[in-house]
Amino acid sequence: MKEIIYSNKAPKPIGPYSQAVKVGDSLYVSGQLPVDQEGKMPSTVKEQTEQSLNNVKAILEEAGYLMSDVVMSLVYITDMSKFPELNEVYSKYFPPDEKPPARITVEVKGLPKGALVEIGVIAQKA
Repeated sequence: MKEIIYSNKAPKPIGPYSQAVKVGDSLYVSGQLPVDQEGKMPSTVKEQTEQSLNNVKAILEEAGYLMSDVVMSLVYITDMSKFPELNEVYSKYFPPDEKPPARITVEVKGLPKGALVEIGVIAQKA
């Protein structure tokens, strides 16, 4: 049975999808744009990575999960030359010495709302 998860601490979906869906012990968090609850988006890759991850964290917490429960992350970036900046922020949320999740990072031509970064995750309770 699937359960829809919604957090008031993350932006509302901009289309026909849920912030997250829980199935059994797994949680699937939709890609989070770097937008705050007021619809504002920071300008740099570092700031956008942080906002996207804060949105992910808020949704995880709403469902009773921690960042350490994340087993896979899906990262989209519009400029791979900014990858080191993304990694700098990402490593604060998923420290390399604390068993970080598997990850896919893909450079894309564009993202909704002109974002530079979008991050989704899959979490699993042990």
